[in-house]
Amino acid sequence: MKMVLKILSISILLLAAAAAQSKVGTTAANFLTIPEGPRASGMGGAFVAVANDVTAAYWNPGGLSLLTDNEFNVSHAGWLVGTNLNWLGFVYKIDANNAVAISVNQLDYGSEDITTEMQPMGTGEQWDAQDISVGLSYARNLTDRFSIGGTFKYIQQRIWMESASGFALDLGLLFNTQYQGLRIGMDIANFGTELKLDGENLLIPADVDPAHTGNNKTIAASLQTDSWPLPLMFTVGVGIDPIQTDLWKWTLATDAVYPNNQTAYLNLGTELIWHNILSLRVGYNSLFKEDSEQNLTAGLGIQYNIGPFTARFDYSYMNFGIFTQISRYALTIIF
Repeated sequence: MKMVLKILSISILLLAAAAAQSKVGTTAANFLTIPEGPRASGMGGAFVAVANDVTAAYWNPGGLSLLTDNEFNVSHAGWLVGTNLNWLGFVYKIDANNAVAISVNQLDYGSEDITTEMQPMGTGEQWDAQDISVGLSYARNLTDRFSIGGTFKYIQQRIWMESASGFALDLGLLFNTQYQGLRIGMDIANFGTELKLDGENLLIPADVDPAHTGNNKTIAASLQTDSWPLPLMFTVGVGIDPIQTDLWKWTLATDAVYPNNQTAYLNLGTELIWHNILSLRVGYNSLFKEDSEQNLTAGLGIQYNIGPFTARFDYSYMNFGIFTQISRYALTIIF
């Protein structure tokens, strides 16, 4: 318990030190920071030290090797301003101490008719946009209580004919103590290259010598865009199971998050599982975050054995302040 208090004290001190260091709007690919999965989001996003299902590929890849079975998960959420957030993950246990996983994270903006001043009803064309990340993870148990994992990601942002792509690495650690299921997790996410938009939409006609006549006034030129870093995030979390019996399991968790594009904040969450069938979750997301609209979260899960498979359905609700309320849905198959 003293160790937990020390970690929480250090996290609070770091939060206070970072409170005045807001850098909103200084990174690209911010879809990478959207919490994935209704189970974790129902717990307020406090999942780095829990990380005990396939979504660990997003939260803390160090937890993947601690899983006992293979898992497949697909989740969906209607996100802000009519966009759709989709996540897919599959983890395969190589042996008792090693696991690999693949994951796909997509934010779909949909499509829209293209209009101009001369054709206000539409040109017959449509533009669309999407952000996508494809990750390959590997995790290994270094001891019976300490594991490490990483996720290598290809990232692309595209809007109509313009796109930007890059690569990133996530690194996660998970340590299981011998005190009431106490776990300590750490994760560094999105350490990688910068993104820079390029494409046909940036081509424009240009007159390279406007001071003289007789030259070609429509030479193809390209607008130069800036490069932007990825949203680097460092997270340290603590999770504990005060109750763990054959009938009940109660988990408490908290994460301290230090991003490079926003003030630091805390996520708090809890999960109560009955008979490994019904799960109830509540949490608070983005505590102490400057100008945050995110706050209370809740969710539930239902798990059922179907022959050699186990199926789990998860749902979560997030209050997003003046914007909207976010509902998420996921199906997990364990085999």
